[in-house]
Amino acid sequence: MSDLVSRDQAKERLDKLRQEIVYHEKKYYRDNDPQISDYEYDQLVKELEALEADHPELITPESPTQRVGEQPIEGFTTVEHRLPMLSLDNCYSPEELTDFQDRIRKLIPDEPLRYVVELKIDGLGISIFYREGKFAQAITRGDGQRGDDVTHNVKTIKSLPLTIAELSEVEVRGEIYMPFLSFQHLNQERQDREEAPFANPRNAAAGSIRLLDPKEVAKRRLDALLYSTYIAGAETESQWENLQTLNQLGFKTNAWNRRCENLEEVTALYTELLQKRDELEYDVDGVVIKVDSTAQQHSLGHTAKFPRWAISLKFPARQATTRINDILIQVGRTGALTPVAVLEPVKLSGITISRSTLHNEEEIRRKDIRIGDTVLIERSGDVIPKVVSAMKEKRTGGEVEFVFPSHCPICGTQVFKPEEEVVSRCVNSSCPAVVRESLLHFASRRAMNIEGLGEALIDQLFNEGQIREIADLYNLELEKLETLERMGQKSSQNLLDEIEKSRQRNLPRLIFALGIRHVGERTAQVLAARFKEMEVLSQASIEELVEVEDVGPIVAQSLVFFFQQPKNQELIQKLRDAGLNFSLKREESTEEQTLAGKTFVLTGTLSGLTREEARSRIEAQGGKVTTSLSAKTDYLIMGEDPGSKLQKAQNMGTEVLTEEEFLQLISS
Repeated sequence: MSDLVSRDQAKERLDKLRQEIVYHEKKYYRDNDPQISDYEYDQLVKELEALEADHPELITPESPTQRVGEQPIEGFTTVEHRLPMLSLDNCYSPEELTDFQDRIRKLIPDEPLRYVVELKIDGLGISIFYREGKFAQAITRGDGQRGDDVTHNVKTIKSLPLTIAELSEVEVRGEIYMPFLSFQHLNQERQDREEAPFANPRNAAAGSIRLLDPKEVAKRRLDALLYSTYIAGAETESQWENLQTLNQLGFKTNAWNRRCENLEEVTALYTELLQKRDELEYDVDGVVIKVDSTAQQHSLGHTAKFPRWAISLKFPARQATTRINDILIQVGRTGALTPVAVLEPVKLSGITISRSTLHNEEEIRRKDIRIGDTVLIERSGDVIPKVVSAMKEKRTGGEVEFVFPSHCPICGTQVFKPEEEVVSRCVNSSCPAVVRESLLHFASRRAMNIEGLGEALIDQLFNEGQIREIADLYNLELEKLETLERMGQKSSQNLLDEIEKSRQRNLPRLIFALGIRHVGERTAQVLAARFKEMEVLSQASIEELVEVEDVGPIVAQSLVFFFQQPKNQELIQKLRDAGLNFSLKREESTEEQTLAGKTFVLTGTLSGLTREEARSRIEAQGGKVTTSLSAKTDYLIMGEDPGSKLQKAQNMGTEVLTEEEFLQLISS
């Protein structure tokens, strides 16, 4: 009988936990209005997971723990759409909307027209089915007639409900996208592992949704915005009602959706959104204008490719043409040789662009890029600009093919390129460029956070012979530092104080700071949590390492190789002798949780640190960063050109902090 009572009690607690977690997921991912801290949310999930582990017979498909499958899927099956997912015809200026309306008037000349305007998210189309109120199937747009079944991957998107109140079969359609913050985080991790970054958020989202392991998809932090629904195959009477129905069912729609009475209102909204384009947290490439009435949509019908009742008005492209004046080679901290195009300076999205990475030798060859070429460059969101293509029709014959060097341009060592890789490397660990970049990485905010130790100072320390390797930082002397340019007694002492603080940085930071290939911040954290001691980690076998979450064979081999190198063993011993923190047991919290329970929103451009750095500082002290203002927002951090969020914060009575005030807050 006691087992029965225990099981009944477990079921009651499970039901309550699931309801709580679903509620908080909705508030966080759909409403941007978090009610509890990340820690409190994680504790609820952990309790749910533990209870379900004790009572596996009580696990239900709609439980929040079932968003991510246990095993990778074997592949994708092709599914035919019940109704075609048509493309949209495009236009490129508001004036062209008159032609769009004239075509409509020829078919329905006397009826009043209203429009709905929606932002055109640069993502990938998706159709999702709910059956008997439960998430059942997700299909990509594909060719419009047939798409791939990606149910397991789409199920990981937390803004999509696992259950809805409507028990009829419901189909919803929308766009899956990757927010800029998720995109930057993903690309930073890829660069830390020396993998090629994704070119733009859309490519990243499309690549993510086609991964075979849903657990990996879940880490990509995708999101979705919906724009249409069919309940039991039936449509609503208008597109505006369609959007309201989606909201009522618990789906996330775009906050910028508007109903307009005429083309003048459409054009005014387009102009407003174009100005706010760079403030958005996701990539957009225009607006979609739809005839509001469903009956009128049916009267207008569609061509073989496009609906006649909708059109996409594109924003001007973030592209420009310029000339490649030269191609230089940069040597990174792992010896990687990266070609960089030196461009004729050109303005793009308000920023002057003068350089762009060309990634590797194969990229140059594939795009046939030459010194002297006129090239098309593109910038997406906050992403570093890339060279899209060479404009070969503009060649004069004076362009020069770039010959990749066979020796390191810094130290002269012959470069090495493994057959399975596209990156050439300098294998001299004492190469000044390798040591310099390693020092910059070691001192960076996300690693040991030694403020004041930047490129110019490191170059001086090298030139004066005060440092030759990372460990030399802990032997610097005040008297010698004072002899350097712009380094008086106060600034020299400040630097030594910062270096002293770095001795107490936690073990995950130190592992990341060592610059081990393929080991980013997240991997460093899980390694520290698993092995607890640097000595234990350094002696771990490949078999032990691959058992750790987020560590595969390539990362494991890289770790073992790093710790086997005599020079690296010597460096680690010197850092140990310098008193750095080599153990989780020794760690003391250097970051008091002074911001616990506080919610922040960032707007505008910060001058002293990146948004990701500001976010890290807030979260390190217990705070939370969200993308939208709500009644739960405690502070708006205002950079340059803050946009509409500043006015909204003032209207809501939210406290606004300048960047200087924010830095004072987190330092106090």
